[in-house]
Amino acid sequence: MSSQLRRVLLSNRNPIVLLRNNRNGIVDLQSHRLYHSAISSPTNFTNTINNNNTNNNRDQNVLKVTAFGFLLESRRGYAKAKKSKDDSGGTVEIEDMRPAIKASALSQMEAAIDSLSRELMKLRTGRASAGMLDHIIVETSGVKMPLNHLAVVSVLDQKTLSINAYDPNTLKALEKAIVSSPLGLNPKVDGERLVAAIPPLTKEHMQAMCKVVSKCSEDVKQSIRRARQKALDTMKKAGSSIPKDDAKRLEKEIDELTKKYVKSAEDMCKAREKEITQG
Repeated sequence: MSSQLRRVLLSNRNPIVLLRNNRNGIVDLQSHRLYHSAISSPTNFTNTINNNNTNNNRDQNVLKVTAFGFLLESRRGYAKAKKSKDDSGGTVEIEDMRPAIKASALSQMEAAIDSLSRELMKLRTGRASAGMLDHIIVETSGVKMPLNHLAVVSVLDQKTLSINAYDPNTLKALEKAIVSSPLGLNPKVDGERLVAAIPPLTKEHMQAMCKVVSKCSEDVKQSIRRARQKALDTMKKAGSSIPKDDAKRLEKEIDELTKKYVKSAEDMCKAREKEITQG
């Protein structure tokens, strides 16, 4: 700040109007316009101050400080803001986009893993699993609902499932939906429940299931890599708003997330293939 401006500010006895940003306390552009007005025309600075005070006297969001305070606040504002110029020549704060970019990539990768988990659960292995019927849709009284909303599925032993309906009147609808599913199950009515024996998988069925697992693995890895690429594209669009060192650091963090979730997907698929082939 020039010595001439300091003299003008400190010789002025009237308060200066400063509008503050309620979010982070940085002096806003009106204060910066006062600052630049004082630099360009120090002799008219007192009139500018008086006019602003008169116009904003009733505004509760206006903060009045002394000329000395204006010096302090101007320095703080310039220190906190990014070095980006607005149309009036003042500095404006640039929002840090890095946390949002990373959070978005993380959310997409987690969604891909959740989707994979659901798809793998649909595949029948040689063992009974309480979740293997969750994806089956049952139509009852003209309404379609997931099976797990109509019944509790439990494992009696490694080769047998028990389906206990909340409403015994839905047993027929449950039986029909299970038989129509691609799982190859043929449940029997046992009182007020259904009992489904898990038949052993044929060699052909095992091979077909392993191919499905392999395709699921590739699909989810592509989704994870797309999330990575989308994050990198967003960084590029941000341009100079993200410093080079910060951009490199963020790219490294995104790459580490990508490797972590790709490995997680591979481990899940290998475990499912093992369940299929070993029964």
